[in-house]
Amino acid sequence: MSQTEALTIQVPELESAIASKSIVESLQYLAEKFPGQIAFSSSLGIEDQVVTHLILANNIPIRVFTLDTGRLFNETYNLLHNTNKRYKTKIEVYFPNTASVEKLVNEKGPNSFYQSVENRKECCYIRKVEPLNRALQGVKCWVTGIRREQSDARQTLKALEYDEKLQLVKYNPLLEWSFEETTQYAKDNYVLYNPLHDQGFVSIGCASCTRAIQPGEHFRAGRWWWEDNSKKECGLHTH
Repeated sequence: MSQTEALTIQVPELESAIASKSIVESLQYLAEKFPGQIAFSSSLGIEDQVVTHLILANNIPIRVFTLDTGRLFNETYNLLHNTNKRYKTKIEVYFPNTASVEKLVNEKGPNSFYQSVENRKECCYIRKVEPLNRALQGVKCWVTGIRREQSDARQTLKALEYDEKLQLVKYNPLLEWSFEETTQYAKDNYVLYNPLHDQGFVSIGCASCTRAIQPGEHFRAGRWWWEDNSKKECGLHTH
């Protein structure tokens, strides 16, 4: 039996096992099921800061890493520094391939992503998707902080599912949480979060591609605001 077949068969068993468990208990259970082969990818957004807190505050053996695209807000870098200091840890940082970034910028300029969806997805692939694929090498269980309301493309996701392309189990513990619930949890539990969230930034990515949203705007309106809201994904969670 291949690894793919084994993990696919295992998903219903894992779903059943965590159905009655809290998020912390579920994370602990999955860490035991996949020792040394489970990792959490943090964008350093408020959702991911909550999951990071749940993992590190409870000493759950799950590797935590983040992707540095090279174009993040300064507030994001400060948050990374302060999070490491708070939990006495070192969140792993993965960078895009230097040669790929140099080729993109030299051929199309530093802001090619504004010109077309294809260019934007190319930039996202180089700066985010390829580094993620490297970070997930050898991982059998990938923990994320994604929530259903973040994007129309995330409506069909399940809390625990099998990612066929990456060939691993994916756990989305905050999938059903609202932004308000997430923010309230962070404040109630003194979780460090990006101050930009208090300035209307509900989703924070690269500085060049993120803005605050206005009351009544679509949740995804602050990301790649020059594109259709229904198609705003960078490729990390769509295959």
